[in-house]
Amino acid sequence: MIESPTCDVVVVGAGMVGAACAWFAARAGLDVRVVDRGPVAGGTTGAGEGNLLVSDKEPGPELELALLSARLWTRLAGELGRAVEYEAKGGLVVAGTPGALTGLEDFAAGQRAAGVAAVPVPADRLHDLEPHLAPGLAGAVHYPQDAQVMPALAAAHLLRASGARLHTGRAVTGVLRGPDGAVRGVRTDRGELHAPAVVNAAGPWGGEVAALAGVRLPVLPRRGHVLVTEPLPRRVRHKVYAADYVADVASDSADLQTSPVVEGTAAGPVLIGASRERVGFDRSLSLPALRALAAGATRLFPFLAEVRAMRTYTGFRPYLPDHLPAIGPDPRVPGLLHACGHEGAGIGLSTGTGQLIAQVLCGERPALDLTPFRPDRFAEEAA
Repeated sequence: MIESPTCDVVVVGAGMVGAACAWFAARAGLDVRVVDRGPVAGGTTGAGEGNLLVSDKEPGPELELALLSARLWTRLAGELGRAVEYEAKGGLVVAGTPGALTGLEDFAAGQRAAGVAAVPVPADRLHDLEPHLAPGLAGAVHYPQDAQVMPALAAAHLLRASGARLHTGRAVTGVLRGPDGAVRGVRTDRGELHAPAVVNAAGPWGGEVAALAGVRLPVLPRRGHVLVTEPLPRRVRHKVYAADYVADVASDSADLQTSPVVEGTAAGPVLIGASRERVGFDRSLSLPALRALAAGATRLFPFLAEVRAMRTYTGFRPYLPDHLPAIGPDPRVPGLLHACGHEGAGIGLSTGTGQLIAQVLCGERPALDLTPFRPDRFAEEAA
């Protein structure tokens, strides 16, 4: 006997992506429950910088998703902007050498052809945008579409605005399936939630949730550290990062990689990243990573050498081998949808992901072609 549905859709994961899926699904008229074994934004979202970026993405499916998401974030800012510390401050990608600048300008030219606003900045105009930048840089590209939010606030406010029923502190232990193999809800350590659709928005743990439904999704955690300074007057106006950050994002290396990323916040502290390494779910601090972050930041902004770092935090980016998230229905399990694997771009890509998931749930044509994001594209790699 099939139990009566508790709701229309269960979203597994109360981070930013799960919150966006819940918000768009609820706005479409669906009855939504969100379940998470921890608190809201207790995983990757709570350890993120809140970047909403188009600047670091080459032309292709991810950039298309980023542009869609940027438009949706702009709309949401009118409703939630101040509450979530939304800042349309733009990004500045800097090059230290003429060779690096040539590569950066070529990259930007391809982005412009795909719809990105990318404005070259010669060396003698850099200090007009960032007065405290180090001297001697070769030039930069300004990306006015880049923005920032405070991610934990954004997830919490979006979930509250959605009206979805929230079940935190409740671990999912199984995905319920009927005799026909289709999803019938989830089993948790505190009972069952019945629904004809389940959305896997579990971030770095998305592979584990997929396995509960009997399918393979090779999500791996990629650890990163962020340094947080004492509160300061606004001295870093944009998100500023070195051109080699883009290569680090696209790398498949499991070894430690760092590239300087510096940005101010509405609350005053400066956030300093970015490091990447695959060490499983090991949360221990890496002193080499923290030293590299501090050194890179002071190379970009020498004044930071005199500023105190108040704390650091560690998170896990949900990495998939081809650097594209899994978004949409899983043809192997009717009723199972995935919205995970965004790596370090999940905050920025969450709104587009949420809209696409809601459109699929409602039987509408998605705003983007979901083929590149198919969750079963890795199936042939299974042993």
